[in-house]
Amino acid sequence: MKSNTALAFFFRGLQSVKSFLVIVVQNYSFFLKSKVYIKKITYQYVLKSGFLFCFQKSNYFAITLLRQLMHIAIAGNIGAGKTSLTELVSKHYGWEAHFEDVIDNPYLDDFYNHMERWSFNLQVYFLKSRFQQLLSFKNNKKTIVQDRTIYEDAYIFAPNLNAMGLMNQRDFKNYRELFDLVESLIDGPDLLIYLRSSIPNLVSKIHKRGRDYENSISIDYLSRLNERYEAWISTYDETKMIIIDVDGLDFVENEEDFSAVIAQIDKGLSKIT
Repeated sequence: MKSNTALAFFFRGLQSVKSFLVIVVQNYSFFLKSKVYIKKITYQYVLKSGFLFCFQKSNYFAITLLRQLMHIAIAGNIGAGKTSLTELVSKHYGWEAHFEDVIDNPYLDDFYNHMERWSFNLQVYFLKSRFQQLLSFKNNKKTIVQDRTIYEDAYIFAPNLNAMGLMNQRDFKNYRELFDLVESLIDGPDLLIYLRSSIPNLVSKIHKRGRDYENSISIDYLSRLNERYEAWISTYDETKMIIIDVDGLDFVENEEDFSAVIAQIDKGLSKIT
């Protein structure tokens, strides 16, 4: 009787291994990045008796594994709440947060005081800074959540400066060719979270946070950026993106609002896992 029970347990384990391998094959590209974690999780299911434990929760662990190595990016106009949400979701999920370089940026103050003079310098600095961030992600063993993407400069900010006559055609062409070179060496985020906002909401949030260098930002400038954001996001891969309308939300102070945002992010994660 004992031998029959052990044999049944053994075959049940083999069946579960088969199910687990199916999950591995289905998510091959992700698991290639995760060899260490696969080995760790597999060892957790080997009993001292030598029999393989039934992988009843293999799907759950596979999803957990995939989420550990993803690149999540938060995009949106100035004042949409990218930095605040990056901080909050990094704590909620245990992700590693990477922020836009605004504090140590040597061009930002000068740019807002004289956009035409410093536009090219600023955009090249941001391109360099974000490229360095992306390179640092390659050997990371945790999910990354990034405050603003490298694409927003190239598809929104730089073209807008060029269209407004604040970056001349020669500088814009030079910048764009440099971006194209960088883009050929990088991968996009696994999930993009776009924070959609109206202009009044952006203006309110910008005034509330009180950054001195942002006092000179005009409504016309924000409106042009918003138009370009909407045009860019309309062409983005919907399977790798979620849109959160942040008008009327206060996910920093209101727990219900934050829970609603988390629910949308969870749906987005389920699409890519």
